[in-house]
Amino acid sequence: MLQHVYERASMARYLTSTIIATDDQRVFDAARAFGAPVRMTRSDHISGTDRVAEVASAENAAIIVNIQADEPLIDPAAIDAAILPVAHDAAIVMSTLKKRIEDPREIGDPNVVKVVTNHAGDAIYFSRSPIPYCRERGSLNESLNSPQGRRTACFKHIGLYVYERDFLLNYSLLPVGPLEEAERLEQLRVLENGYSIRVVETEYESFGVDTPEDLERVSRLFEATVI
Repeated sequence: MLQHVYERASMARYLTSTIIATDDQRVFDAARAFGAPVRMTRSDHISGTDRVAEVASAENAAIIVNIQADEPLIDPAAIDAAILPVAHDAAIVMSTLKKRIEDPREIGDPNVVKVVTNHAGDAIYFSRSPIPYCRERGSLNESLNSPQGRRTACFKHIGLYVYERDFLLNYSLLPVGPLEEAERLEQLRVLENGYSIRVVETEYESFGVDTPEDLERVSRLFEATVI
């Protein structure tokens, strides 16, 4: 799975290099085995962003992208779409992705992180709980199919982050707040400290591998595409 993520990420047009960061010797050895650049990091990082910041501090890139290793079907075009806001607007220091939820089961799934945004496209909040909550809705199916549901769509967060270099290097210095601690979502540290995250809508359907069932589903998808 790690190799699939690396190879697909390397296909993004706006990435000039791809580096695997880990504190696990098994992951390090696996990456070396298929020829990927890999860096061993400290083991005391509390989030993936902290780990990426350690590696970025030794690199010269002006923009850094954090791609989760549990997304073996990551779309290179989605990576490029997330990069563009930070690349084109100096006022935007971080960006990420969202996808409209089509499967009502995902709304109540705590493994599927939801996001709501303002009119400018910046994140208001991320949560493992269903957001927004609409009092006029009935069942979860109705929440997607009713006129009210279509007006207030639920979006899931795609766990890919783009950072301006200086902002990323300062991220680890930001205090962890109660929202990040409660939700166990590292992006909330940014919002709790007064910064904005631009959220780009994508049609990429995330297939993050968080459970054994997810792994089985992705394995079936790989088998179905083998020619």
